[in-house]
Amino acid sequence: MNDSDQDRCPCRPLLDRLGDRWSVLLLVTLQEGPAHYGDLNRRIGDISRKILTQTLRSLERDGLVIRTVLPDSVVKVRYELSPLGHSLAEPLSAIRSWIDHHQPTVEAHQRAYDARTDDLGVTELRRRRSGTRAGTRAGWSKSTQPARVPVGG
Repeated sequence: MNDSDQDRCPCRPLLDRLGDRWSVLLLVTLQEGPAHYGDLNRRIGDISRKILTQTLRSLERDGLVIRTVLPDSVVKVRYELSPLGHSLAEPLSAIRSWIDHHQPTVEAHQRAYDARTDDLGVTELRRRRSGTRAGTRAGWSKSTQPARVPVGG
């Protein structure tokens, strides 16, 4: 993001964080209660340890998650939602409710789109998206394509 994006929408960094797949999954998981790093890794599933660590650090930096090192002989860390993180429960619940209600409709649209684009074939789909015909340069018809002129010879 450049400075002009930040100036136009100062909320952009936080929207980017909350729009991130892993952040939302971690926040929803932590709504169930505090958890240790390994528990989060198992419960989330297909997240790499590197991404889990980066995401937890970002959420902690934003004030949404509290990280507590437990006094033990083995280093154990507990993560939990901060009061600010808990304040996201209602909006995340509303999004989840919307998904539960509309997912069958979205999936039907996806299947229809996939069937339509699979029938066209990849080349035809690209042509339609770019507005060109096969065998022509972007935006040029064969009759209006510029002639090739030899250079230096």
